[in-house]
Amino acid sequence: MSLIDVDIALEAARAALRSGGFYADVICQRRAATTLRYEDGRVDDVSTGVDSGAGVRVIKGSLAAYAHTDVIDRDHLLRAAGAAADALRHAAEGPVLVQVETDRPVPPAVCEADKGDYEMTDIVARLEQCDSAARSSGLEVRQVTALHTSLVEEELLADSLGETGERGCERTRLVVQVVAGRGGVMQVGLEAPGELLGPGFYRSHDPAEIARKAARRAIVMLDARPSPTGPMAVVVHAGTGGTMLHEACGHGLEADHLQRGASVYAGRIGDKVASPLVSAWDNPTLPGLWGSYERDDEGTPSQATVLIEDGVLRGFLYARHEAMKDGVASTGNGRRQSFRSLPIPRMSNTYISPGSSEATEIISSTPRGLFAAKLGGGQVDPATGDYIFAVSEGYMIEDGKMTYPVRGATLVGNGPRTLELIDAVGNDLAHEEGTCGKDGQGVPVTTGGPTFRISKLTVGGTEL
Repeated sequence: MSLIDVDIALEAARAALRSGGFYADVICQRRAATTLRYEDGRVDDVSTGVDSGAGVRVIKGSLAAYAHTDVIDRDHLLRAAGAAADALRHAAEGPVLVQVETDRPVPPAVCEADKGDYEMTDIVARLEQCDSAARSSGLEVRQVTALHTSLVEEELLADSLGETGERGCERTRLVVQVVAGRGGVMQVGLEAPGELLGPGFYRSHDPAEIARKAARRAIVMLDARPSPTGPMAVVVHAGTGGTMLHEACGHGLEADHLQRGASVYAGRIGDKVASPLVSAWDNPTLPGLWGSYERDDEGTPSQATVLIEDGVLRGFLYARHEAMKDGVASTGNGRRQSFRSLPIPRMSNTYISPGSSEATEIISSTPRGLFAAKLGGGQVDPATGDYIFAVSEGYMIEDGKMTYPVRGATLVGNGPRTLELIDAVGNDLAHEEGTCGKDGQGVPVTTGGPTFRISKLTVGGTEL
């Protein structure tokens, strides 16, 4: 069932043009979320809720205004259109956001029918499997937290050009965190797979195995020694290297950063920006991945965008307004956290393409270095590409062999320079799931890549 008659959405889009805008669009959205948290051997929290509403955006040159409402009906959509049109008259260089007040209470969410095809007892059983499997992994396990999240989403999109579209999807994610301790030392292991799937998620992901992986990581790191520091080769494990691409390079390829002059990649299409071994893509069309979608949040069909090809910069990521400013087509990367937010250029599934080397060969040909099995948090400056990442699971490489685990390691470098120093790329492409935050908005993303080696990178740590 449609969220509203499409003709009403088109009427609202046209009404928003009354103050001289040349383009307007409308989103109507409904999301039903279910979250179960299992901790200390019991269900610790259950949360279900439905969030729905609509927004109207109007664009004039570099200016944009946006108004949103929590009620999806003709009256409130036209109010939002009028509010956006009025706000455009007062817009400066930055976008203006307006919330339309409702004159009647928003009806309470009825959640039981909105949890997709999941049964609560089914979810609890999966979380119990996580708890049992993690605790049976070793006496060192002190705490197990398992979190199930599922989201069912419907959207209707329309614009002043007469284009319309509808989309619906369901996402599921399981997050397992295990705390292990021994002799006053505590370590944390985390696994957090997610997919663009409903209950089929648990047919392809074994909760017990996910929990065992998290427990193994926490227990292994109890024996970690302080990380050596200084310049050295760094081998980044399959999957986790995508985080480096996303954070240290990907944000600089988003068109809004480029247009603000806040990207080291501005004006460099066709330039060599990486090792010839490196090719990178953003591709929301990949079936089932956490960051996938058929259309973006502006209704543009998704597409695969080559960012770097054999070391040469080939493309940027555009939402519709940024594309209008540059006189190009949107790449289908206009995304938003919800109907309350303006769409902005965002990554989806961003990854380094696999190469021809075996991961074992990359390690065996490294005399000394750090193997970064898992990255933690980090900080990046998109304007310069400078970054620092924590290594949550790492091992020393000595004489071509992985030896002892290390703790406290950080990777310090510059995104473009790091890409230039990649001298080996594996054939073992893997992905990781996450939530990307930008301008106060979080969206689901996938990062990926094969095992690769950076010939020299500064490793920070706790011991020389």
